Amino acid sequence: MADTLKEILLDSSRRPAVVTDLQGLVDEEVSDKGGVSGAVVKTSFAAVKKIKPGIIPAAVDSLLDDFAGALEPFYGDYKTSGGGDFGAYLAGRGDEASDALLGVTDSRAETSSRDSIKKVYGKLRPNGKKNVEEALPRLGQLIDKHAATV
Repeated sequence: MADTLKEILLDSSRRPAVVTDLQGLVDEEVSDKGGVSGAVVKTSFAAVKKIKPGIIPAAVDSLLDDFAGALEPFYGDYKTSGGGDFGAYLAGRGDEASDALLGVTDSRAETSSRDSIKKVYGKLRPNGKKNVEEALPRLGQLIDKHAATV
């Protein structure tokens, strides 16, 4: 079994499957959103996909290394504490884990040269922490799935 997230998620033989699964996770999370804020997320998500088809898998792939790095301390602690369900572990540390992941996207948005992406990100960011925290159980389960294949 792999010891690090980089070994699990970034291996060239597994990376395409990881990116596909993460894209599916994003689609599921957006689809599950409800209410007014959910409508904003769904509309913004559709707008981003319309601006540049294929942007979601490309973005996931380009962010994957940084996401793995941001989650590495959590994964190390999880493994040290005996493992189990990484999704439950992340949910239990939702505040810290979501801040770590949003730090990656905030940094990327700040350096983007595309004003349309910055504008959409700016609209989504106020609810970003809540949305990321809600996705943590699925994210951890996805990582557990890929860790089991190593």
